[in-house]
Amino acid sequence: MTRTHRLFQLMTSLRRLPAPVRAVQLADEMGTSLRTVYRDIDTLRGLGAVIDGEAGFGYTLVEDATLPPLGFEDDELEALVLGLRDVAVIGDPALAKAAESALAKLTARVPPRQAHRLQHAILDARRFVRPKPPRIDVATLRTATWEEETVRFSYTDAKGAASTREVDPLGIVYLQDTNMLMAWCHLRRDFRVFRLDRMDDLCRTGQSFRPRRVPMLRDYTARLRAEAVERAEGRAD
Repeated sequence: MTRTHRLFQLMTSLRRLPAPVRAVQLADEMGTSLRTVYRDIDTLRGLGAVIDGEAGFGYTLVEDATLPPLGFEDDELEALVLGLRDVAVIGDPALAKAAESALAKLTARVPPRQAHRLQHAILDARRFVRPKPPRIDVATLRTATWEEETVRFSYTDAKGAASTREVDPLGIVYLQDTNMLMAWCHLRRDFRVFRLDRMDDLCRTGQSFRPRRVPMLRDYTARLRAEAVERAEGRAD
């Protein structure tokens, strides 16, 4: 871990953990020694961060000089809190951790009154049935999707049939009880959805399908909407 990355992590921990944060907590969080924590606290103070406290009493980030306040309406803050807390519940482990970190950073950047609203928000998200945990590294899948790179994985369908698929990943949809990949399947030569909890052995192929992801996703979404309308009209008849 580079020194710059360690200092960034320390600031993130000071924002996220309940204040005052004891040095031993910070050392455990970052996997460093107490001596390193004390030295890094002094470095951050020298860079302009206002950190109250001292060894043995804990530390409180009073002001983050590197991050100017953001302007949000109160309802916008409530919406952000609700969305981030829902992601923390339904997202894959990396995404859930990122949601918690984003909320901590947001709290550090808004004015004190709004920071209080974030810390004591009246909205929360609960799911009685959570999606089954994925068996792949979803962060790798997200990266491949953004970079428009074909991926390969093993897949087991609802009937237990196994196959190997190469697909162009278009987007990930988080549903009530499952998470789905929307993709163009090379085997079927058509759009398909794949449950993340039925995917194994994901790897990136290095084969690019740029710049087709956005128009392909738009076409697939339009097809799904048309099929939904057709089903609704059929029920109405």
